[in-house]
Amino acid sequence: MDKINQTFLLEFLLLGLSEYPKIEIVYFVVILSMYLVVLIGNGVLITASIFDSHLHSPMYFFLGNLSFLDICYTSSSVPSTLVSLISKKRNISFSGCAVQMFFGFAMGSTECLLLGMMAFDRYVAICNPLRYPVIMSKVVYILMASVSWLSGGINSIVQTSLAMRLPFCENNVINHFTCEILAVLKLACTDISLNIITMMVSNMAFPLLVIFFSYMFILYTILRMNSATGRHKAFSTCSAHLTVVIIFYGTILFMYAKPKSQELHGENKLQASDKLISLFYGVVTPMLNPIIYSLRNKDVKAAVKYLLNQKPIQ
Repeated sequence: MDKINQTFLLEFLLLGLSEYPKIEIVYFVVILSMYLVVLIGNGVLITASIFDSHLHSPMYFFLGNLSFLDICYTSSSVPSTLVSLISKKRNISFSGCAVQMFFGFAMGSTECLLLGMMAFDRYVAICNPLRYPVIMSKVVYILMASVSWLSGGINSIVQTSLAMRLPFCENNVINHFTCEILAVLKLACTDISLNIITMMVSNMAFPLLVIFFSYMFILYTILRMNSATGRHKAFSTCSAHLTVVIIFYGTILFMYAKPKSQELHGENKLQASDKLISLFYGVVTPMLNPIIYSLRNKDVKAAVKYLLNQKPIQ
């Protein structure tokens, strides 16, 4: 058994869509197209938030961080997925899997915290508008973003270390496109309930509490406004962020909080729906974020339009 364990711990095999070889090329084209949209869309938002003076505020600073985060998150997994679809090389070393898992989980964990920080920013802007410049000073919002990145990294180190120390016995086939932490945990021949619980608590407990209470106070403040125009303006500043939160956390809850599936012949297999949801979480959500903010935020829409209409200096 020791010999078998050592052999299988040298590398993992990513199954991906190998059971559907005829649609791999279609999948390659779709993923590549969405990845390009992620890079272009989020790149434009980052550029606009940097060079447009109207977007030099905490709200758009966080939005720029979110866009950069989405680029990093997709870049940690999509290129390797595309290569495997073309080259058919599906094996990944144990250390390579750990690195991929670390970056993927770090980006996801950081986004959870960052969305919480953005909710708090909206709470201060709507519920304490006169004190907003003092509470959300440059030092404060830079510190908030830095804490999100640092906490996400530390959380990922802990969760990746815990996952890679589990006994995998004779199973090294990951029924997924990448070394996504949940897919790797399902290979372990031991109880992973504690890993799942610690991941959900560390990623969701604090950010969701901040988001929930922030929007409760925001809703209370909006309902007390006498002006319908004021209520509409206040709600419009939150609608894009709230839409992103619902999509992001809805996908996470579907992946991590659903009941454990039945085991077949001693093996846990991801269903086709699991793979599609993972795709949605890993590529579609980062692709939708800049579209949502561009469509539902007048300042961002104007900045992006102005940026795209700029002509190069002759």
